Amino acid sequence: MKHITFYLDFISPYAYLAFEELPQALQGLSYSVTYKPVLFGSILKHFGHQGPAEIPFKRDWTYRHVLWAAHAKGVELQMPASHPFNPLSLLRLAVATDVQGLPNRYVCETLFRHVWVGGADAADPVRLQSLVTQLAPARAVDDATVKAQLKSHTDAAIAAGVFGVPAFEVDGKVFWGLDSLPMLRQYLEGNPWFDGPQWNAVVELPSGVARR
Repeated sequence: MKHITFYLDFISPYAYLAFEELPQALQGLSYSVTYKPVLFGSILKHFGHQGPAEIPFKRDWTYRHVLWAAHAKGVELQMPASHPFNPLSLLRLAVATDVQGLPNRYVCETLFRHVWVGGADAADPVRLQSLVTQLAPARAVDDATVKAQLKSHTDAAIAAGVFGVPAFEVDGKVFWGLDSLPMLRQYLEGNPWFDGPQWNAVVELPSGVARR
């Protein structure tokens, strides 16, 4: 049985769509999943990237595309009242529900749908308090150990080569994005391509130009 580490941030609509699609995409395969919340903004900062929602026109396209993708896949999705928003409270709540900071699927589903179903304000304090009551975390959301675990998860993601969410790590290989799910399935099925030279060869490919 292969084990998948699913790096996610509830701010990402693609992470939500991948979360919803994962069971169907890997149907019939034997695998286990660890859901690991990370702060996407910190990953972007580490690599010096802007998020899609920080770039005019790309922001509009991203929202159009995820709305279309949800429609095409039959997944309920509405944009929250404002986006992007600060996801720290949601991430810390997820971490606080488990002693190791690794929420189960029910917790992740609840938090994803809090953001992406209904079109409400994801950061509204009243709604957040309702989530705390519903999920009854073992630790306070602002507990120092919770904050430390979230940072540790994010640092671990960066160390593993994760540069965005959603990302799926298996056997040291990172599969990034909603559209990587078919590729992930092929790997789990044992497609021999992944044992060939092409996976690692791209690392040695020289760059012909460096933008300054």
